[in-house]
Amino acid sequence: MSNEILNNTDMKQQEKPIVAMIYDFDGTLAPGNMQEYDFLKEIGIEDKDDFWREVVEMQKEQDAPEVITYMRMMIEKSNNPENPRPITKNAFKKYGATIPLFKGVREWFALTRKLGEAMGIQIEHYINSSGLQEMVEGSPIGHEFKHIYASRFMYDKDGRAVWPAAAIDFTAKMQILYMINKGVERICDNKEINNFMAMSERRIPFDHMIYFGDGLTDIPSMKLLQEQGGFTIAIYTPEHEKQTLDLVKRNIINFACKADYSKGESLYQTVEAILQHIKALDNFNTLESRNIEAAKTDMLAGEDTSKFSY
Repeated sequence: MSNEILNNTDMKQQEKPIVAMIYDFDGTLAPGNMQEYDFLKEIGIEDKDDFWREVVEMQKEQDAPEVITYMRMMIEKSNNPENPRPITKNAFKKYGATIPLFKGVREWFALTRKLGEAMGIQIEHYINSSGLQEMVEGSPIGHEFKHIYASRFMYDKDGRAVWPAAAIDFTAKMQILYMINKGVERICDNKEINNFMAMSERRIPFDHMIYFGDGLTDIPSMKLLQEQGGFTIAIYTPEHEKQTLDLVKRNIINFACKADYSKGESLYQTVEAILQHIKALDNFNTLESRNIEAAKTDMLAGEDTSKFSY
């Protein structure tokens, strides 16, 4: 085997495979909707159901998507002449700081990174949410993510929210999977998003992705990822267990786990098994590639597989 081939294969072996853990936020990492906590109270809305009822009415009246409608409603309510409460980016981050999280979420990111290190895997965490980027950034776990893909506002010169800048619905969520796949972070980079890129050149293969979600806006992304060889986990609370398990029966998702991110619970065990599977497959593919490269020199050599970690 030539020195060039040896160097190339050794370099590939030294590179840790990257696994992207991709999360919805509302109902996945935190109970309820993030807007329902301090924001609605701040603008004088006592009953969250009244707010969402008005969103549905406006959505039907204007024949508009739900996400852009609720964002428009937030601006409208905050600018109520009788009780004006202009919303700013800093205010959103303040609201995000009080969002409650499911059990074990705060410790989850360090736990899974440690798990990945032990297996020779680099773990990266991402948000793919219809919720608000500004609130996620201000939440107790906002610093844990490689990138936050979420709905967000445009702001005027005084820092007040004036219009939606990005409204992440189920279609956008599917596009974001391709952005993570290609290593594109900015939604405005249309050329980078749409340019052809060979699968071998993409930063994170689909079969190195794990998607965590709970709602209807997650189902198309989960199905797409599953079809591309990735892994999907629906997070459920007791009141949603029946409909979540139905998604498993219909082969829309791979797994359903209760909303407990603690070490040793079913979610942790499921993710550990998925990571072991990904690492084993990565080792197999590396070994196969080395064998193919060796064959090109018309000289096959035995491989020491003991260096692979599982």
